[in-house]
Amino acid sequence: MDRRLRNRILLYLLLAGALAYVLVGLSGRKPVPKISAVTPMRENLVSSISSNGKVEPISPYVMRAQLDTFVEKVRATEGQTVKRGRVILELDVKDVAAKLSEAKGKLLRAQDDLRTAKAGGRTDDAARVAGDLAKAQAERDRLQKNHEGLQRLIKQQAATEDELAANDLALTKAQAEVTRLTAAKQEFDRSVKLDTDQAGLHVQQVENEVAALDEKVRQGRITAPADGTLYSLPVKAGDYVKLGDLLAEMADLHKVRVRAFIDEPELGALEENEPVKITWDALPSKTWMGKTEIIPKQVVPHQNRSVGELLCAVNNDKLELLPNINVNVRINSRERIGVLSVPRGAVAAEGGRRYVFVVKRNQLSVNKSILEKREIHVGIADATNYEVVSGLQEGELVALPGDVDLRDGMTVTVITTEVFHFRERWNG
Repeated sequence: MDRRLRNRILLYLLLAGALAYVLVGLSGRKPVPKISAVTPMRENLVSSISSNGKVEPISPYVMRAQLDTFVEKVRATEGQTVKRGRVILELDVKDVAAKLSEAKGKLLRAQDDLRTAKAGGRTDDAARVAGDLAKAQAERDRLQKNHEGLQRLIKQQAATEDELAANDLALTKAQAEVTRLTAAKQEFDRSVKLDTDQAGLHVQQVENEVAALDEKVRQGRITAPADGTLYSLPVKAGDYVKLGDLLAEMADLHKVRVRAFIDEPELGALEENEPVKITWDALPSKTWMGKTEIIPKQVVPHQNRSVGELLCAVNNDKLELLPNINVNVRINSRERIGVLSVPRGAVAAEGGRRYVFVVKRNQLSVNKSILEKREIHVGIADATNYEVVSGLQEGELVALPGDVDLRDGMTVTVITTEVFHFRERWNG
């Protein structure tokens, strides 16, 4: 083989080796990750609290059975608007009415006894006691005068000592009889006073019995205590009800109250008179507005949660919200106008600090960029965005998370860029 051919073969081998080295190097190089980025812009942010709640009437009227009986008639329907005094249902009170009639008879007799006692007792008894005492007193007085007369006659020797002694013996007996009858009269008067007190107490007891029975008879007709909506009527004609059983519930439902269950970590942001938005899954296109009223003062357990029960006043002009339904509650607690914001997804947390990856143009390549990990300070947040207080300038490009883990100094290619425009996130 001549020398020229050998050199040419060696040259080809060197070129093949170099080409193989280049191909191997290119095959081992990782592709540049492709990411999406966003340009933060200024907008209105509303920090809100979302939870669940239950609708309650503000001033409900609850009607319960006052006796054990049967429901005789039902004269209204659940959900009906009723006027004050409208009969809702009637109970069977025939037995109670009979007892009321008997009690009224007892009251008349007790009142007669009281009048007799106040008059000094029965007329014949009082007259007998008073007459016996008066007669004894008259006899005593007569014998006393005889005693004095006999003493004068003895001085004149016109009467004897024996006559005086006999008169004095009779006088002593008469005085004893007066003393006995006076005591009897006092005992009779004490008895009359005791009878008067007992008769008065008995009259009061029977009056209370009559009033209670009369109230039960009156409660046999359940009427609307005010204008409103009859939102609960759990009984029907023929049902047996016991004392205290629920018969009906009604209220003015034009304004209702929502008891919202707020998780413990969010209680600190609550204030009075904050706007509240209520939605109900049964009417997804409807929204009801209200205000926070009573801020919770304690935390209670509720369905495996620790919550405070926030009370909200809500307008219900069309009577669409019903008592005891479950609703969604959104409370507009804080609002910022025209602040720089960044999507929540672009913000990462580490050791209590928040940071983003800012996209910096690569000076060596037009289509490639480098990520810079930068700490930012955030303010309020809504469901999708954070308010940026510091650490990020308007117009800078921020990387969005994707299929690759972002890191400081990473070379990337930005394939899509989103711009957040100024917009309202809260209506009302």
